[in-house]
Amino acid sequence: MAKSIKMHVRRNSIVGLMKRALRKASKQMEVPEDVKDGQFAVVAVSGDDGPKRFVVSLRCLSHPTFLRWLEKAEEEFGFSQEGPLTIPCQSSELEKVLGEL
Repeated sequence: MAKSIKMHVRRNSIVGLMKRALRKASKQMEVPEDVKDGQFAVVAVSGDDGPKRFVVSLRCLSHPTFLRWLEKAEEEFGFSQEGPLTIPCQSSELEKVLGEL
C-alpha cells in the first residue's frame, strides 16, 4: 500500500511540474498555430524512424504509460527543455496511447 501512495504522489508531482512548465512555456514563447488550448507538442525520439512530433491533449497527463514516459524524460532530458517536450518512446507506442484516449 505504501508503494501505491508513493507512486500516486510521484505522478501528482510530475503532472504539477508539467502544468507549471506548460504555463511558463506558453508565456515565454510563441506557441505554434497547430497547438490549440488544452494541447501541447511532444516529440517521440525512440525508434529507427527518427523523431516524430505530435500535438496531444492534456488528457495524456492522466494516462499511466504517458506518465512513465514523463518520468523517463525527466531522468534523461530534465524539464528545462525548450520547444516541444521530448519523450523517450516510439512514435507507434505514442499513437497507441493517443488512440486509447
